[in-house]
Amino acid sequence: MIAGYAAVLLADVRHYYTDDTEAQYAPMWVRLGNEMREGRFPALVPSEWMAGNYSLEEAGLYNPPQLLVHFLAPSIDNLAVYATVVKLVFSIIAGLGVYRICLAYGARAPWSALAGVAFPLSGWFLFFDQASWMTSHTATAWLVNAWASAVLYARGRGGPIPLFVFLYLTLTVQYAFPAVIAGLMIAAVVAGEYIYRRDWAVAGRLMLASGCAALTALIANLPGILSSQVTWRGNAKIHNDPFLTVPWSESLNASLPSTTPAFTAWWGHVQPLPMVYIAWFLIPALAFIDWHAAARSARELSGVGFFATAMLMWTAGPGAIGPLRWPARVLPMLAVALLVLVCILLSRHGIFGSSRRRAVATAALIGLLFVRSVSAAPELVLRHLIAVATVAALGAMAVWLARHRGAPVACALAIAAMLPIAFVQVRSAPSTPLSYNFPERRSTMTAAFPDFDGRTLQLADRALLTPQDRSVTGAYGSLAIGNYAKNLGLEYVNGYTPIGHAAFAGLLCMAWDGSTCADAFRRAFATESSTGQTIVDLMKIDRVVLHRAQYPDVRDHAAPAGWRWVDYPGHERYIVVLERVDGLISTRDGMIAYTDGVLATTTPHSSFTSNARVTSPNGGRVVLSRLGWPGHRITLNGKEKPFTTVAGTFIAVDIPAHTENAELILTWRPPGWELGIGGASAGLAGIGLLHWAFQRQRRRDLDVPPDEPTSGESGRSLVTTA
Repeated sequence: MIAGYAAVLLADVRHYYTDDTEAQYAPMWVRLGNEMREGRFPALVPSEWMAGNYSLEEAGLYNPPQLLVHFLAPSIDNLAVYATVVKLVFSIIAGLGVYRICLAYGARAPWSALAGVAFPLSGWFLFFDQASWMTSHTATAWLVNAWASAVLYARGRGGPIPLFVFLYLTLTVQYAFPAVIAGLMIAAVVAGEYIYRRDWAVAGRLMLASGCAALTALIANLPGILSSQVTWRGNAKIHNDPFLTVPWSESLNASLPSTTPAFTAWWGHVQPLPMVYIAWFLIPALAFIDWHAAARSARELSGVGFFATAMLMWTAGPGAIGPLRWPARVLPMLAVALLVLVCILLSRHGIFGSSRRRAVATAALIGLLFVRSVSAAPELVLRHLIAVATVAALGAMAVWLARHRGAPVACALAIAAMLPIAFVQVRSAPSTPLSYNFPERRSTMTAAFPDFDGRTLQLADRALLTPQDRSVTGAYGSLAIGNYAKNLGLEYVNGYTPIGHAAFAGLLCMAWDGSTCADAFRRAFATESSTGQTIVDLMKIDRVVLHRAQYPDVRDHAAPAGWRWVDYPGHERYIVVLERVDGLISTRDGMIAYTDGVLATTTPHSSFTSNARVTSPNGGRVVLSRLGWPGHRITLNGKEKPFTTVAGTFIAVDIPAHTENAELILTWRPPGWELGIGGASAGLAGIGLLHWAFQRQRRRDLDVPPDEPTSGESGRSLVTTA
């Protein structure tokens, strides 16, 4: 595994620090780590309007290993090194999980190791989940271990706690895809174990243990569900589109390292990366399985087959199921299922003796891979021919070794061959258009960037940056794209979010990466009709940074009333800066943005609670500089008050007449937190009872004399024999 990582890094030292990792995850780790070190639970950071509700973001707030990643991040200057090490750890966990699945189904160690090493070097997982989409990476690592633990528990070779722990870790990364996939995996294992054992008690125990994990994980998932109506992800419709929808002719083209699959994605119709590649041996190895003998294992392995079928169906569409978009994202789970299935069958029913029929079958399978790859990209025919020759030669050597030196040596060759293949695949891959090319060291970023105090709103468009701009000596010395400001410790409204508060994003036409449209400047200084205040006043913005490429002539005009143009020498090429004439406003009056008929004074506040004293002889209104996320509650002298939002964004509350020095308290808690705590209590109690029952049964089994088999022993002996 480590050697495979080294091969990839030799090909591209930044392979594991690109796209979402550099723009979303790594800066978020730093920000949340700083919050934790200051003694705050970072579920909500109100000043980060665009991406500060971390109970909805992919932050893993209730996932202990992820919290450790956050906590350590501020101590590491080189984020590329830190991200690479973190990903290595999770890749090892993922590989061990696949290894454990194979062992649980009865495969021998060499074949299990082959599957375990092959998976982290498979196409989609290597080029997307590991390189960029960290949440998918971590969730997959926990999910495959949950699968192994589920099988071991069902077959009496393990208790319910490992299943509970790994499934809980899967469900608390705060990402919908692995949660749904985990449900499908458990359903497949339950169905498969029932078919194998014909015992409803086994299926029941599996479902109960999984249900306990799901209950315990409610606290991490309810906020996202209950807040979805105000986010971009509130659309529950099912629709189909071709983007990242993979036809089976491509998803099953899994063993030619040169494959360039044909389906619609960022590069057009033909993808320059081996997205559907799984392992060079996977498809040719089908010729060396004794399928008549394998049929006798069909019941025992039916769970793997069910899961593989479900993932294969999903890869082909629909294009979106509510918030679950881009079916190609399940390609890693298809890779896991096929690697597990093939390696188990090779371990238990592999035949490597000399046979012309098997040689012809192997040639036919490799020929089909070649034909499909050439059909997708005819101009790469020479490259595909080299890949065919490589796979054929490696296959011939592996079969010879299996025949004359044994399966462990053949597996060692198969693993060793993966390293140069991974090197060539990464080295020959084109530069991804998804990369931001952020600097690696936070100290370098900080030294080049203006030391902006207060609250900053940036109006900029990342699409206007040229490749030459994307460096710390270029635009990144002046513009904070994505979550870049979190690396700097600066208070920026903008941020990277896949969730988004729909009304706020629409107010400033702000996109997922914090970019804004050209009309954002007008919108920011537009007057909100019910208050007569500008949007930047209601947000209590201290500074507006304008992208010069987007607003080339803006400095030729007078500054808005109450604002002035400010020069920052050395940054004029990329930004134009507006600051308030009267200094910082974000530090005055706490959360109070506007009052009408109300005298309000604020008292100390936190991220979750804000306090003010209000007086209103004739009644009035208070508008707060807080985004109207679900979970807020307002009380006046201890009595709950209903509230509304201004422009669908700012929390506003009416104050009744004759109010005198009353205490106004705004609190926020993650929606559904009471139910989440109740679910966690029930889940922990339930898994405790299941563990007690498991230990009690184990003690009973140990107390039974050898000549008095218990019911169910025959099922366990079948597993042992297999």
